[in-house]
Amino acid sequence: MSTSPRKRPASEAIVAGGVVVLLIAIVGLVFWSGAGSSLFPPKAVTDRAHEISQLYDVVFAIAVAIFLAVEGLIVWSILRYRRRPTDTELPPQTHGNNVVEALWTAIPTVIVLFLFGVSWDTLNKVDATSVAQGGQPDVRINAIAGQFQWQFEYLDAGGKHLATQTKALSGSGGGGMAVPVGKKVYVTLTSGDVIHAWYVPRFLFKRDVVPGQTNHFEFTVDADEAGQTFHGQCAELCGTFHNAMHFDVIAMSQPDFDAWLAKLVEVANATPPPPPSGAPTLKVEAKNIAFDVKTLEVAGNTPFVINFKNGDPSSITHDVEIRQSDGTTVVQKQDAIPGGTEKNYQYEPLAPGTYTFICSIHPIAPMTGTLTVK
Repeated sequence: MSTSPRKRPASEAIVAGGVVVLLIAIVGLVFWSGAGSSLFPPKAVTDRAHEISQLYDVVFAIAVAIFLAVEGLIVWSILRYRRRPTDTELPPQTHGNNVVEALWTAIPTVIVLFLFGVSWDTLNKVDATSVAQGGQPDVRINAIAGQFQWQFEYLDAGGKHLATQTKALSGSGGGGMAVPVGKKVYVTLTSGDVIHAWYVPRFLFKRDVVPGQTNHFEFTVDADEAGQTFHGQCAELCGTFHNAMHFDVIAMSQPDFDAWLAKLVEVANATPPPPPSGAPTLKVEAKNIAFDVKTLEVAGNTPFVINFKNGDPSSITHDVEIRQSDGTTVVQKQDAIPGGTEKNYQYEPLAPGTYTFICSIHPIAPMTGTLTVK
């Protein structure tokens, strides 16, 4: 037995409509106050990042619309079909509705197809490169990932090596991966050990660096971002010191970039200065991420040299840093060198005492030793 359908009271419609308006007002207030900024990605600073940001806005707008529609219908249904004290019988029961079933199938299908289309278009724009289209980028960089530091090789138009930047962070005297604004920068990614990932939050982009495979991408930094530094990091757990694999991308005007690159090339091609006359030379080699010696000894208050050879693969960088005996307080730093190379590190005179020599990139027991200054 059933009763005839009840007429919808005007008050219920008003309440339901009021709830929807309240939801819209709350959402608007959240964004107006700035509290909703965490729901959005960082401000885009490259041409590809703008494409990704626009896609996010479209998906977010659809999600908000669906949220408001669903919540509004839930509130309306609760008010419209709530049980009243005078109800003694079940309302009419509906078993199947072809129109409703067709709608709840068609609408999600249309939304999914639309999202597929705009996502595919964005993916193609993000992955497009000048090289794939037969053109030439303005800058070529080969980013080498190794446990646990980045290196950036700058190449000419023909792919010939110009110079390598081994200082991944901008605070280390001309370090960082410098790029000119408004120019196409083509980056290849290589790894000699494990999987890493190149990630810069403001670029809204991450790409894996896989051993035995060369990945690539291209970007153009917005012209008004000259002078800015964008922090990046490895976004793939790559080992014990994964958290140390940070780097900076420095946006420069074209003249500043040209001067910076010329300086990097000049330093790379410069003849190392001769060691101080009479300075003793110690030998240290790194291989399999371990020093071949654990103790060194030099005279106090005189300069000395460490002939350091990095015998690990080219993607692995090492250095020999002098610290106090506590192993943390840095006394003298040196630039890291890639595997397969060697360098004469020159050190200022040290006061007599016991010090620690250590690889700052791999501060582990096999790459730590004791330096005794007499």
